[in-house]
Amino acid sequence: MNAILIGALAPLTPPGWVQAGRHLLAGLQLAVDEVNDTGGIHGRPLELVVRDTAADPGRATAAVNELAALGVTALAGEYHSVAARAAATTADALGLPYLCSSAVLDTLTEHPTNWVARLSPPQSRGWQTYADFLLDAGHRRIAVATEPSVYWASGVRILRDHLTVTELDARTALCDELVDHRATALLLLTGFPEPAVPLVRSIRQDQRLTDLLIGAPAGQPEFTAWSALLGKDGTEIPFLRYLPEHLGPLATRVEKTLRDHLPEPPSFVAFEGYDTILVLTALLRTHGPHRPRIAASWPHITVEGTRGEIRFSRTPGVGVWQWTRPPIQVVDRDPGAPDRFRVLHTSQNPRSESV
Repeated sequence: MNAILIGALAPLTPPGWVQAGRHLLAGLQLAVDEVNDTGGIHGRPLELVVRDTAADPGRATAAVNELAALGVTALAGEYHSVAARAAATTADALGLPYLCSSAVLDTLTEHPTNWVARLSPPQSRGWQTYADFLLDAGHRRIAVATEPSVYWASGVRILRDHLTVTELDARTALCDELVDHRATALLLLTGFPEPAVPLVRSIRQDQRLTDLLIGAPAGQPEFTAWSALLGKDGTEIPFLRYLPEHLGPLATRVEKTLRDHLPEPPSFVAFEGYDTILVLTALLRTHGPHRPRIAASWPHITVEGTRGEIRFSRTPGVGVWQWTRPPIQVVDRDPGAPDRFRVLHTSQNPRSESV
C-alpha cells in the first residue's frame, strides 16, 4: 500500500545547528520505524520526507510549499524559531497540519490557527523559569550578550519583566564592559560556536570575572559539541532543558535505542522528535490521512509521550495549539564530570541533583 507521507523539517547544514537537527531527525525516524514495525497506520507505512531548513526562513517556506505539493499529510519538526515561524505561517496558509517539535518563540503565527500545534514550551514560560532560577540564586542585575534576532530580542523582553538587564553586543570584546556594569551574571544570547565559544574562553581567562555566572538559556551546552570545544570551561553554565526529573519506562527504552543511532547521548531534542510522531500517529489512526480532521483534533487527543502525558490547549499570547505542561529544567554540566548534567531548578520547584 502507498505510504503516508510526513514532511520533516530540520537544520541539517550550517548556519543551522546541525547537531540539534540530527538529534531531532533521529527521534522522528525512530518513532516512524517503530510504527512501521507494528503494522503502520491501518496497514499503510509511514514515510518521512526530509527537508533541510539550515535555520533559514526562506528555505523553510520553500520546503513547506514543496512538501505540500508532494502530498504530505502533515509536517513535523524544526528546531530554530525563525525557521519554524516561517514554516507555521506557510502551513497555516496552505491548510497543512504542522506539529512543531522544538521551536519556542511564542508567536509562531500572527493569528490563532487550528493548523499548527507545538510540543516545546513557549519561550515566555521557559525563560521565566530561567529568570526564577537566577532570582533564587541571588542574581538581580544581569548582562546579556546578544546578536540581532527576533528570538534573542523576545528573550530579552521576557528577562526584563523579572530582572535588571544590560544589553551588550556579543560581537565585541566584553570583559571590560562586564567589569564596569558590575553584573553578577552574563547570559549568552548568541549563536554557536561563534561567538559563544570565544566569549566563554575570554571570560574564563579574565581574573576580574571569576565570580561571574555565565548562562545560556537557549541550551547550547546540551550538545556534546559544546563540551568538545570548551572542555571544563563549558561547565557550570546553566541552560534550559525540556526533560522530566526522572525518565519513565518509555523514555528509558527510547533513550537506549537512540544511543545506538547517534554518536553521542541523545538530547532532549531527540525525545521531542520521537514524541512528535507519537502524536501524529495517534491522530492518523483515528482520522486517517485527512488534513482538516487532523487539524480539528489537537484539543481532543491525549498521548503518553516520553516526557509525560501530552494534551493541547490554548495558551494566552500563543496562537497555536500548545502542549499544556511540557517539563522544564535548568541544568548545567558538572565540573567534576563534564558529561554529567546537574539539575539546578525545575518549573515546579528548585532542586539540585546529578543525572
